[in-house]
Amino acid sequence: MTMDNPEIIILSDDEEELCSQKCNESSVLIVEMEEEKIIENVTSHSQLDEDLVVTFSRRAEVLPHARYDCPIHPFTATDCETSAPAGNNELICNQCFCYICDKLASACAVWHAKGLCHCNSHKRSDFWSSIRNSVALGYLETFNLTLSEIDTHLRHAEKLLQRFRAELAEEFTSFTTGKTAVECGLSQSYQQGPVHDYTRVYECVSSFLSKADAQEDRAAAIMKLGAACDFMSHFHPSSIRMSESPIANATEAKAILLQRVVASVQKQMVMADFTPGFMCKLQHFYQRIPLPPTLKNMRNSLCVRPWDDVLLVSVLRGQNVTGVRKDKGKKDVLIEQISVVLLRTEFLQRQRRYRELGRYLKVVQSYDSKVFKEVRDLIPLFLCKAGDFSGALNRLSLGSKGPVSRFSPHLFLLYLSIFDTATAPMVTIDQDAQLISLDATWEPIKDAVPLKRFELVRFALGVQRCCSAVYHDSQCWAHLLTMVNTPHGSLTTMPEPNATFLQEARNVVRLILHDQDGSSIQIPKFFHSVYPDQALLLLVTEALVLRLHSAPLSPVLPLLNTLKKHEWALEWLWKGLSLGSFYSLLEQVTRELEGTQGQDTLLFPRFISLSLPNPSSSPEMLDHSCRQSSSG
Repeated sequence: MTMDNPEIIILSDDEEELCSQKCNESSVLIVEMEEEKIIENVTSHSQLDEDLVVTFSRRAEVLPHARYDCPIHPFTATDCETSAPAGNNELICNQCFCYICDKLASACAVWHAKGLCHCNSHKRSDFWSSIRNSVALGYLETFNLTLSEIDTHLRHAEKLLQRFRAELAEEFTSFTTGKTAVECGLSQSYQQGPVHDYTRVYECVSSFLSKADAQEDRAAAIMKLGAACDFMSHFHPSSIRMSESPIANATEAKAILLQRVVASVQKQMVMADFTPGFMCKLQHFYQRIPLPPTLKNMRNSLCVRPWDDVLLVSVLRGQNVTGVRKDKGKKDVLIEQISVVLLRTEFLQRQRRYRELGRYLKVVQSYDSKVFKEVRDLIPLFLCKAGDFSGALNRLSLGSKGPVSRFSPHLFLLYLSIFDTATAPMVTIDQDAQLISLDATWEPIKDAVPLKRFELVRFALGVQRCCSAVYHDSQCWAHLLTMVNTPHGSLTTMPEPNATFLQEARNVVRLILHDQDGSSIQIPKFFHSVYPDQALLLLVTEALVLRLHSAPLSPVLPLLNTLKKHEWALEWLWKGLSLGSFYSLLEQVTRELEGTQGQDTLLFPRFISLSLPNPSSSPEMLDHSCRQSSSG
């Protein structure tokens, strides 16, 4: 059908009698037409060739390639043929490279040498690939590294290791040969036979380890473990040595060097950004180093969990509070060497991940009980630096067996300052918190709010109840008294409470201090609701009275000096003392006043005469004390 005779179909809902109407009155007209096939003129090849003119041509340039990919000379592939060239494999073009040596085949010294035949090498053979990797990796192959893991730092480390091995071999040969007594400056009759001194070998290794410390992290670890593998094979030819120095004997010197290597690599495993795969290869290499029976306890020293270990991650996130995980019926327990615990503690502090550090120390287990206990005692301090004062106080209120019982006066003052100011020293803390200086730089703790005054007093009195070192330290008492003698707001002194309150307060504070067990001190709300600051001052003063009843406190002048702005509190102190404690206190004050030059005139004669239970019982002491106070 063509466009000249189109076929038209008319659809209509009209009755048959109306079908004779014009077509244009129908509902739908469908016209079916076939497109006419257009036959294009196809240009013949002869016509195209007439338009194409070749003016210049040359063969494609052959780029450098492995021999087995040579486009000129066919290659015969074999698996491990080394006796002779297979086929025409020895033939090369000027761009053929040796697959093993990775250089031009014309420069390969063993291209068709019998027993080697690098001309037969190709990448599809495991045999030849293994040889290529061995040549390319050099000494790094012993670490089971792949070519994709090698960078310029590791290449440099491998070169330094090879150079070190040559130097070490020379030094060890000289050591095993020994020196005569005359060469060592000894008399001929001193001994028979050569003298073997390992000192020069030790210095050679030590110098190399110091050089490794300056390298990139991965390169440094490779160099140190490579050196350890070499010097651990050394031995001492005899028991004779020049001096008593441990480095003169090979056995003792090797132990010192190995401890240095292990400590350094261990630190890198925790601090550096090693991948789990690289760490695993270091661990496997160390496991293959032969250790003498005396050092067998160091066999697992590099068994350090990576930071992305499943159990370790769950503990740090707070998802696992037991440190135990079961995987396919196997029990995994978070047990780490104390050196690793200390390194993780330092690392998490540097990153200010104090909350995670607290979780880790609560759960992890270690074998060195003494050092480990000292580190775990720092958990409340890390909780403080995380802003969790409530958690820190709960951790500290563990009674006579908790960390509070092992407080030092220095640590007590540190906690008291943190709770009072919501600031903390920005220093990295190890197991010895005594090294923290109160003069260090302090900065605000994020989201932390200082404790209220009554909470501070409750904490301080609780510590004194559990820790004798704090209870008997004069500086701790002086700090606490200074804190409660400072009124809130703009006032410089606290008004004296009424007589009724002072009389009732004596009984209340004694009940608070005498009738409670453990380290928890409960201060009734009604006691500090009317006179909040004065009530706490009286409570601490009464605690000092009890302390003076038990034994003298020296120096005592700084303590009494804190009360000189509140004479009513000082009078409260005098009236609370027994006759014996009062005279003992006066004697001590008199002795301390003799060494002053007028700056501590705080024992006013009026208060002494009014407060003496029986002034006539010792007039000489009273007169002497008054004269000392007046002259001071």
